[in-house]
Amino acid sequence: MERIGGVHCTVGESPTWHAAEGAWYWVDIPARRIWRLDYSSGVASFWEAPEMAACVSPAAQGGLIAGMESGIFHLTLGEDGSVAARRLAAPPAADLFEGMRFNDGRCDRQGRFWAGTMFMDMSAARAVGKLYRYTAAGLSQPFVSGMLTQNGTAFSPRGEVMYLSDSHPQRRMVWAFDYDIASGTPHNKRIFLDLGAQTGRPDGAAVDADGCYWTCANDGGLLQRYTPAGLLDREIGLPLAKPSMCSFGGPDLSTLLVTSIDPGNTGSEWPGSVLLLRPGVQGVAETAFGAQNL
Repeated sequence: MERIGGVHCTVGESPTWHAAEGAWYWVDIPARRIWRLDYSSGVASFWEAPEMAACVSPAAQGGLIAGMESGIFHLTLGEDGSVAARRLAAPPAADLFEGMRFNDGRCDRQGRFWAGTMFMDMSAARAVGKLYRYTAAGLSQPFVSGMLTQNGTAFSPRGEVMYLSDSHPQRRMVWAFDYDIASGTPHNKRIFLDLGAQTGRPDGAAVDADGCYWTCANDGGLLQRYTPAGLLDREIGLPLAKPSMCSFGGPDLSTLLVTSIDPGNTGSEWPGSVLLLRPGVQGVAETAFGAQNL
């Protein structure tokens, strides 16, 4: 396990592997930073966005697609450290009001961007979060509503199953959906994991080549691997209490990058750090937004 030097995040989130660049991207939400780690050189750098970005994914046309405070954006990162942000879409004002923002998101295996919203003050426990799909045709109506803290979006290796979690302390739940690949439509929602009895909350996630779901147990200091049948078959202890999301990458997709949160009040060794580890399994290549003409 390796700690990336010179990197500290208040709320590190949304790591994603950009295969064409040989690099990971992730965000530090309150700092409005977009981070990049070059795999070959080990050099980490960042850009400051005009508003908080909570989730990012590579875009086939270049740059990144991002879920931010006021909608879905395309971001172009300049060599001079500048960020050109162009808003592509946003939910109605009644659904993305003051105190709300986008949270977790990623592309499905066909390159559609999925992202959800949340009320930022988690202590208020406002179940107003919704899950949306964005394509070149525009932003969908919400497919899931009534969420406290939307998280854990991931897709099975062939894309026929979609996963979604609610990481709020009052929920601690992960659902699975059958996913219609042709139309990009989830249906047949069912409980995949009910984690209400454990300390860790199911935050961001990734799926490996075996179809297993890796979830960051926020507040539990663990990475947990669940089989497609929902059975816990592996746990990895981490030197931090609040892992937030993980992403497979590297040339052979066998390195796992893990972001974390620094709440400022834990005795853990490396709060807010970004870690690299090799768990002995391979991930699945991420699809860039717009890679297919949908």
